Amino acid sequence: MKLEVIGSGLGRTGTKSLQSALDMLGFGPCYHMLEVFRDRARNVPLWIGAGEGRPDWETIFEGYRSAVDLPAATYWRELAARYPDAKIIHTVRDPEAWFESTQATIFRPDGVAATQISTGGPLAHFFRSFLDPDLIDHMHDRAFLLDYFRRHSEEVKAAIAPQRLLIYEVGSGWEPLCNFLKVPVPEEPYPFQNTRAEFAAR
Repeated sequence: MKLEVIGSGLGRTGTKSLQSALDMLGFGPCYHMLEVFRDRARNVPLWIGAGEGRPDWETIFEGYRSAVDLPAATYWRELAARYPDAKIIHTVRDPEAWFESTQATIFRPDGVAATQISTGGPLAHFFRSFLDPDLIDHMHDRAFLLDYFRRHSEEVKAAIAPQRLLIYEVGSGWEPLCNFLKVPVPEEPYPFQNTRAEFAAR
């Protein structure tokens, strides 16, 4: 099975909601960071291998039709080249809001990623395999992260042909997504998932 949709947006840009939306639209199963931890013993070594230049995309995405969120989003260039017929969805939001969200969730000082990296825990190698070293060194630096967020979006827009790319603003609902994927708009509301409270509870 080949990937039909690839998400290039960073974590905390509505990627969990997009995962559910793609599942609802028939582009699932959709791979997300949560999938890594469903079978950590299998998946973590595969992602470390990808970070070391030995990607096995067919095994990583076996059974999946789409992929969003980190760690897949780190490899958006490679995946876009590997699956040339796949469409690219780049999720974005207000950069300041994104920064605040990261500090309360994925980059929280006492969170899993920061703690594992700083202590050399068992998942440190995994997180280092796909997070930019400069990002790791500036994980709580507002100015750096805002610039990183903007540069990431500009790189995607410069590299992907416009007809293949959707810049999806968080909160835009079904219509831009469905128009891009050429599928009907569902009657159900667009999913809204993985709030800060849900992230903390999980």
